[in-house]
Amino acid sequence: MEEIVFDTTTASTPWLLYFFTAIIVVAGIAYGLWRLKRALTRPEMFGLTREEIQRRWKMIRETAKQGTMGAKVAIMEADTLLDSALKSMTMPGQTLGERLKMACYKYPNLKKVWWAHKLRNQLVHEATFQLGSRQAHQALDEFEKALKTLNLL
Repeated sequence: MEEIVFDTTTASTPWLLYFFTAIIVVAGIAYGLWRLKRALTRPEMFGLTREEIQRRWKMIRETAKQGTMGAKVAIMEADTLLDSALKSMTMPGQTLGERLKMACYKYPNLKKVWWAHKLRNQLVHEATFQLGSRQAHQALDEFEKALKTLNLL
């Protein structure tokens, strides 16, 4: 009987080297395409996601239902959420006011949220300010419209 001998010298080495190199290249291309797909389908934001904003907005609306103090807290939280959203969209500016000014160039409808932002400033800076339930409702509606204008809700 003849004995079968496998030649493991230099003749078979290039074939194995090419094979494993091809596997690594294909895996690298697949990984690159997967990362590219993820980058192209994720929100145009850095930090907050749309889902996080929607979850926080739902909590703000629930807080607003808890009387006058709940409405005040909800307005302050809505203002903070809008600021965080604009920051996540890399809108330039040091304050929400500055970011809103810049955002109004791209999204003119955001001018309407200025009233709600000023109402929030009154809540924070004027100890004697009395917030009406209708004012609170209108302010939250304006914040909601602003977030919808930014395609976040």
